[in-house]
Order: sequence, then C-alpha cells, then structure tokens
Amino acid sequence: MEKSLQRCVLLVTLSLFFFISIAVSLSVPFVFFHGIGGGCSDDQMRNLTKLLNNYSTGSCVEIGNGKQDSVFMPLTQQASIACEKIKQMPELSDGYNIVGVSQGNLVARGLIEFCDNAPPVFNYVSLGGPHAGVAAIPEWCNNWFCKILKAFFSQVYDDHVQGFIAPSNFVKIPTKITEYLEHSKYLPKLNNERPGEKNSTYKERFTSLHNLVLIMFEKDDVLIPKESSWFGYYPDGDNTTILPPRKTKLYTEDWIGLKTLDAAGKLKFVSLPGAHIQITDDEVVEYVVPYLQNEYTLSSEHEAM
Repeated sequence: MEKSLQRCVLLVTLSLFFFISIAVSLSVPFVFFHGIGGGCSDDQMRNLTKLLNNYSTGSCVEIGNGKQDSVFMPLTQQASIACEKIKQMPELSDGYNIVGVSQGNLVARGLIEFCDNAPPVFNYVSLGGPHAGVAAIPEWCNNWFCKILKAFFSQVYDDHVQGFIAPSNFVKIPTKITEYLEHSKYLPKLNNERPGEKNSTYKERFTSLHNLVLIMFEKDDVLIPKESSWFGYYPDGDNTTILPPRKTKLYTEDWIGLKTLDAAGKLKFVSLPGAHIQITDDEVVEYVVPYLQNEYTLSSEHEAM
C-alpha cells in the first residue's frame, strides 16, 4: 500500500513538472478601432472584424456610443476611454496588436503613446490614418458631418470647437501653424510637435512597436493630403508642396521615433489603389493579416501563477 502511494505521488510530481516546463505558444490577440461616423456594428466594420478573425482572434473596441461620440467626443477623451477599456481586457494582458481605420488610428496612437501601465502593443496596422493632420475639408463632401465641419472650419482652433468636435483635433492648417500649436488639443501632443515640450516617453512607447504598417490609398480624396497616412505633409507656411514622410521634420528630427523604427526595419509603407478605406479582402489578407499572426510563448508555469 505504501509503495503504491509513493508511486502515485511520484507520477503526480513528474506530471506537474512536465506540465509547468512545457512552453505554450499563444496567438497574440488584436483590437480594432473604427473611423469617424462609424461603429463596431456597421456592416463594413463587422465584415472586416470577421475576416480578421479567420486568421487571428480579436474584436472591435467601441468608444462611447460609437457614431455620435466618434464625432462629438474630443480625441483626448476617446483615447483615455480606450486606455481604460484595454487595461480591463484580461486577454490582452500579455500584449496585443492593433488595426486602426481612418480617425480610429489617432485613438490607437493615443493608446500607444499616452496610456500608462498598459499591456504592450506589438504590431500596429494603420488604414488611411490622418497621422500628420488634414489641411482642408473635401469640397465634394456635403453630408451632415461635412456641413458641420465647414461651418466651424474658420474657427477650428477656438477652444469651444476643439472641445466638442473630434476631427477639429487633427486639423493642421499649414498657414496657421502658430494657432495650431497653441490651440489644437490633440495632434501637436500626439506628434510631439510643440517646441520645448517634447516628451521622450511618447517616443519610447512608439518605438517599442515590433512593426508599424502605414497603408495609404492612392485615390483617397477624404484626407487632404492623402500622404498624411504615411506622415507626409505640407511644410509650415506652404499649402501646395507635399513633403514625403522621410523629408518632414517629424521624421528627420525623430520626434516620435519614426526614423528609429525605419532604421530598425520596423516601418512599412504600403500603397493601395483604392479610395479612402477601400480595401479588398485579398488586400487585407496580404497586407494586414501577416501582422496579426505573431505568437508569444509562455510557459505553463507562468500561466499557473
């Protein structure tokens, strides 16, 4: 009886040792942020999330009530809500990937740069993000949203406008740089643009990415200029010449770490032929999915702790 018990204890001990010693590979989950005037329940967003879940595991993260708050909630508040939501998702605790669409990319970047005590972001794929700002509202746009923007555009740097119209937070008029730097509530901070106020933490967090994938749409007539998707933009005081991303001060002076990421081979510029956020399933599989299929390896001992 005693020998039998000893043998049983030995088997259990060996089994436990074997269990805690094996490395377990887990797929890195992703989160998805939609654009302005959209919502996680929209057909396009649901279809894209469903497609991505064929290759990885993740979800669309909604900020507030979605459509309305994407327009009327300041981006600083949107990024803060995203930060708290992410920290409350246990499946992301060991790290995750991000896919952003249009304005959702500025929420995503705020999450990466501003969110304290958050899980790490490994790969970040940006679809048509207005990263360097927008200089104008498309003349062709006459829906309710554009009418609101056009009505307030001449006062875009007014504190009241900045406080309740989300896209005003990334309007960067090249001929009004002083007003932009002084009164824009979000983008100058996000891009570390203000002289004497460079924050090394934002740069450190952004350069910790394993991959930054910037997708621009060649026929994009929503973002002015479309090169903003790559961090390309007009030089200060000039609204006609467009600087490619590697010629901007943001890159050459490495304000947020683009040059550092590029030098490490972690920055990818992708150009697709469609209009704004007009991406096919095949293009998603080719240019987005590879950055969602990474894995981290955890020991079962870590899992059990």
